[in-house]
Amino acid sequence: MTIPDQISQLKMALAQGSTPSSDFDLNPDVVLPEGRKLRPAGVLAAFQTGPQGLELILTKRASHLKHHPGQIAFPGGKVDGADADVTSAALREADEEIGLRPGNVEVLGALPCHETVTGFRVTPVIGLVKAGFDPIPEPGEVDEVFTVPFEHVTDPARFSVQSRRWQGRRRHYYTAPFGPYYVWGATARMLRGLADRIAQ
Repeated sequence: MTIPDQISQLKMALAQGSTPSSDFDLNPDVVLPEGRKLRPAGVLAAFQTGPQGLELILTKRASHLKHHPGQIAFPGGKVDGADADVTSAALREADEEIGLRPGNVEVLGALPCHETVTGFRVTPVIGLVKAGFDPIPEPGEVDEVFTVPFEHVTDPARFSVQSRRWQGRRRHYYTAPFGPYYVWGATARMLRGLADRIAQ
């Protein structure tokens, strides 16, 4: 598949209507409290051109972080007072975390919001890196920046459901391992949503 074909698939996926997702999609026995307050956040799913086509940029979070140390994630974070919206937050965080300048990203759109177990309402913003990009990991937040082929993250067959005990109960979640990288949880769930739309 050519890069223009892959870009076309992304645009068609973004044009589809769908409902929000959450970390609880695979755990219907969890009863969420009424009136819960979710903090808005934006993450950037940025695709760059690689030798074999588009590649998704992901990060490995720093091992010393209090929350989700060592986990695979999109660059991104919560919306703060200086951000106009979730897209601005995603672009700002990508600049801070991996040195990807906002002007070097063509924003294609966003997937539906995703609710996390940590109380965030995350909007995955889909973008294309417009020019050459050499990542600069922010050592306080990011241990590593790496890429995953388009075909891996957009193929539902690459995803599986696994489970573990969490807070006294068994929790199920999506995974999409790639080489030494264990992509799981909210990151895998949001990518699975993209893969499902592309497969339609």
